[in-house]
Amino acid sequence: MPDQPITAPAWLLLEDGTFFKGKAAGAKGTSGGEICFNTGMTGYQEVFTDPSYTGQVLIMNNAYVGNYGTKDADVESDSVKIKGLICKNLSARYSRMMADDGVDDYLVKNNIVAIWDVDTRALVQHIRSKGAQNCIISTEISDPELLGVKLAEIPDMDGLELSSEISTKEAYTLGSPNAPIRVAVLDFGVKRNILSCLTERNAFVKVFPAKTDIATMQEFKPDGYFISNGPGDPGSMDYAVKTVKDVLATNKPFFGICLGHQLLARANDIPTFKMHHGHRGLNHPVKNLVTGKSEITTQNHGFGVDPEAIKTSTELEVTHLNLNDGSIEGIRMKHKPAFSVQYHPEATPGPHDSRYLFDDFVKMIEETL
Repeated sequence: MPDQPITAPAWLLLEDGTFFKGKAAGAKGTSGGEICFNTGMTGYQEVFTDPSYTGQVLIMNNAYVGNYGTKDADVESDSVKIKGLICKNLSARYSRMMADDGVDDYLVKNNIVAIWDVDTRALVQHIRSKGAQNCIISTEISDPELLGVKLAEIPDMDGLELSSEISTKEAYTLGSPNAPIRVAVLDFGVKRNILSCLTERNAFVKVFPAKTDIATMQEFKPDGYFISNGPGDPGSMDYAVKTVKDVLATNKPFFGICLGHQLLARANDIPTFKMHHGHRGLNHPVKNLVTGKSEITTQNHGFGVDPEAIKTSTELEVTHLNLNDGSIEGIRMKHKPAFSVQYHPEATPGPHDSRYLFDDFVKMIEETL
């Protein structure tokens, strides 16, 4: 077996006209979305299946992708969520004996178009300079003008509501009904390991569709509420902001991650904004302003909470800051048992420095029982 798949050509076009020729992998066809990059060295399968990547074309910045294959259990949702994959080298060989498939076969099975043999370092530097934008990958169209026509049909992420499309359609439960605490999870694209972090802490969890109202969730008699991560623009989710306000009115413990963090801010009249190119990876340093300690975090977000508006808030205070750019990574309410973080404490993939936040949430619930 060769180290890399022997494949036909593929082409990549960015919205600003930047054009790359590479080699095709995965499914044949044409696909596009907002281009973004992940700096993680491992965990590509968990990244591919993270619902927060819905609608995005992903650059994996490691030199090799696929070197340990794929395994059916190493997923964060029921399907691959990215719209396309860009990488430098795609390995046909994999070292893990427990693997079920190679990455190329995995992409084919999930109908994901990919391009490799691209100078991803140059591409990432370009995005860091020019900012987030749409792109398109094709294994069938080589003409930049024709690709540009297809690219123009792809909607901008700014203003796009995606969470209700990928949320569970039916409520379901996890954990033991006899567990000491009950947590209602509002699913905007929740990762499986977030739910595991809750059930591992003896919570009985019920996961609700994105547009569930407070009355329906209260029928579960939850002791606390969790608001999940998810894709799209929080500024387009007025329905979710209303639900979060209704949840906060119950005065039950509240924990939000990523999109849930942004919705907590918007429920307190703090706006969110589209970041220049976002944060995605598993090595982002964050400082906990409450304890003074730093932690290395896993991140995946293209929107943030307005740092200027929050300075005048009488309800919110900042608890965590990103040490790379000073952006807001955590907030809590001053007069209610509610807090949130922009990053992913479940960290799959990534370091487990921040899993204490689930312990904090459980402790907050226990103190109110």
